[in-house]
Amino acid sequence: MEDLYFSFVIPVYNRPDEVEELLQSLVEQDYQKPYEIVLVEDGSTLDSKTVVEAFKSRLNISYYFKENSGPGDSRNYGMRNAKGNYFLILDSDCILPPQYLTEVQKELGSNFVHCFGGPDAAHESFSDIQKAINYAMTSFLTTGGIRGRKNAVGKFQPRSFNLGISKEAFDKTKGFGNIHPGEDPDLTFRIWKAGYETRLFPKAFVFHKRRIDWKKYHKQVNKFGMVRPILNKWHPSTKKITYWFPTFFVIGFILAVIVSFFKTTILLWLYALYFGVLFMECLFTTKSFKISMYALLAVVIQFWGYGKGFLKSTLFLTFSSKEPQEIFPHLFFKN
Repeated sequence: MEDLYFSFVIPVYNRPDEVEELLQSLVEQDYQKPYEIVLVEDGSTLDSKTVVEAFKSRLNISYYFKENSGPGDSRNYGMRNAKGNYFLILDSDCILPPQYLTEVQKELGSNFVHCFGGPDAAHESFSDIQKAINYAMTSFLTTGGIRGRKNAVGKFQPRSFNLGISKEAFDKTKGFGNIHPGEDPDLTFRIWKAGYETRLFPKAFVFHKRRIDWKKYHKQVNKFGMVRPILNKWHPSTKKITYWFPTFFVIGFILAVIVSFFKTTILLWLYALYFGVLFMECLFTTKSFKISMYALLAVVIQFWGYGKGFLKSTLFLTFSSKEPQEIFPHLFFKN
């Protein structure tokens, strides 16, 4: 393994406050070797230039402004202009713990891999809703159990809010595509096809804020559901029955309500048991009754949004001769 020089690549769109928090957490890193930060402003109308200037005396930052073309293309732009040989991709709504870079260096030094992902956690400063959504997105009892987790079904799939990729793997794969969301699993699948492995670095976690309300959260998970059948179409060997779970969950609940009118309530009791276990697990994890109640709502929104989007996308792709970009243009950026 050659000497590593890290380049953080961070796309940002109208989020100067987030950038300030992220850069401050980079100032506080305990890593002793040089590294750089490449911040790519993706056509923002509210830019972060002033924030970046305030940190230039403490951090090695390169700042670029380009026309809006989506986070995937902006990450590629940043990697093409980075000086490092290993790129660390972050979302602008992340905060790093002080040991983040040290943990990455340890993992790569002991068992080098050309692509890795790290988990996300809820910072103590997060709102109760942010903590509830974080729980819903990461718990093994929800879709977190089939997404980017060490114990997920199949190989680990990194997520672009906390992802590392070598310059070699980037050059080989050409980076992210123009689908969004879904650009991170698409890249992961192409990394595998290129002969590289992916791995979870469990101690290289970030605090991922996810600054969204319930409406935006539903829109986000609905898009997650819609892009998965597209990825299945592009990468058929990665299909898994587990991706149907949220759809089956929603259909099953509707069926449970219908049959309850005929005095058959066993299915409803099974759903009640599931939500009871979910509530207790969240209460044990967060020590908060309020967050646990919010988490139940977050999981309902997650399953409903994802399941509905997955079913809709599957039906359209199955019965239409058009390409995904023609059927769902709002899921693609024009680069």
